[in-house]
Amino acid sequence: MTETPSPGARRALTAIDATGVTYSVRTHLPSTSLEEHAAAIGVPSSDLTKTLVVRRREGDYFFLLVPGGRKVSWKKVRAALGVNRLTMPGPEEARAASGYERGTITPFGATHVWPVYADRTLVDPPGRQVSIGGGDHGTALVLAADDLVAVLDATVLDVTEPE
Repeated sequence: MTETPSPGARRALTAIDATGVTYSVRTHLPSTSLEEHAAAIGVPSSDLTKTLVVRRREGDYFFLLVPGGRKVSWKKVRAALGVNRLTMPGPEEARAASGYERGTITPFGATHVWPVYADRTLVDPPGRQVSIGGGDHGTALVLAADDLVAVLDATVLDVTEPE
């Protein structure tokens, strides 16, 4: 990452700063795998947090936080939210809904405030540190999982399975 953060990273950093939560920034070169990304920022791959944009219906989205090494169980998500259908928007639609391109999406500084749901394994075991995207391909934010869930007012659900 260059000395000057990208506009996406600046938005994410401004938003997380406004929460008052303690976090660190890890910069890195773009990576091509979960393991490579984890090694680049110095955290276990299970502590990486993917942020997905999911569409319930036209114009209604939410963010889903999924720990590394886990895959979404769409059946569990639909049951937890009481809906019959969910879709993953394409790259342009995800960008319009969040303000970030895929691979950089974070609820911090998103252009729309959508509900946030986090898989229960994100906060289990208690006290773990996790990494979440920082608004561009070279920025990661590392903070306590409990703090992440609290400042995003995330609802914790059982919605994943091991990969």
